[in-house]
Parts: sequence; C-alpha cells; structure tokens
Amino acid sequence: MGADPALKRDQRVEATVLEELPQGKFRVELPGGQRLLAHPAGGTVKNFVRLLPGDRVEVAVAPHDGTRGRIVRKVFPGRPHGGG
Repeated sequence: MGADPALKRDQRVEATVLEELPQGKFRVELPGGQRLLAHPAGGTVKNFVRLLPGDRVEVAVAPHDGTRGRIVRKVFPGRPHGGG
C-alpha cells in the first residue's frame, strides 16, 4: 500500500539562475519562462558548488508542487554531464 512510484520521480530540466535568495535558495527560470524557487541538493552543497546569476543548472522539479525544485547540478557548456 505504498505511494504510486510515478509520483516519486522528479522531472529534471535545465534552467538559468536568476537571483540568489536568503537561506540558500535561488530563483531559477525554465526555458519556457516559468520561474521556480529552488534549493541546492546535498551533493551540490557538499562539494561547495558556487552558483551565480546566469549559471545554467539542472533542476529536479517537485512532482507535487511545480513551483519548487532542487538544483541537482551545475551545467558546464561543452562538457558532457558537467564533468571537469
């Protein structure tokens, strides 16, 4: 009697950081113009990834609330999977 597994999956999309907000949150904009409130995921924080306005990031959008998300990784142009 668990929750539907399809609801647990996050939709991941690329977005652009618009501004840094208090308490470690960021306002990001999706390609369609929709704006989300996003916070960095654990790996992003643990590895001290610096995020600045204008950076491209991959965001996991919450399945239950389309206005919030989690920044999964920073996207580096020309590098596959953001690797270094």
